[in-house]
Amino acid sequence: MDIIRAGTRPSAKGPADWFTGTVRIDPLFNPHDPERVQGGSVTFEPGARTAWHTHPLGQTLIVTAGFGRVQRWGGPVEEIRPGDIVWFPPGEKHWHGAAPQTALTHIALQEVKDGKTVNWLEHVSDEQYGG
Repeated sequence: MDIIRAGTRPSAKGPADWFTGTVRIDPLFNPHDPERVQGGSVTFEPGARTAWHTHPLGQTLIVTAGFGRVQRWGGPVEEIRPGDIVWFPPGEKHWHGAAPQTALTHIALQEVKDGKTVNWLEHVSDEQYGG
């Protein structure tokens, strides 16, 4: 059994290559062999968002606070709120982030495949973000 104590893992700033705006990433857990699931809590300040990206084995988001937006490639911008659960299938191009005036926090769960959990792509334009 492992217990990861609260406050023992430092927060990190979301890199500008992967995010627009101010984003904080708090790692929750990494997989223990033979598991593949990785989890983190991600907080987006108002207007902040990910770049377009895909996950080799998909991703689940659990919205814990605030108000946000998600979009899959070719689909409409959708609103998300606390209690919502969003699943992106493997390889689906998408982005997610906060609403323009409200911060968002979600738990992101994804699996590791061949050492990778995500494939980062281009940034989401202001026009795309606005829907």
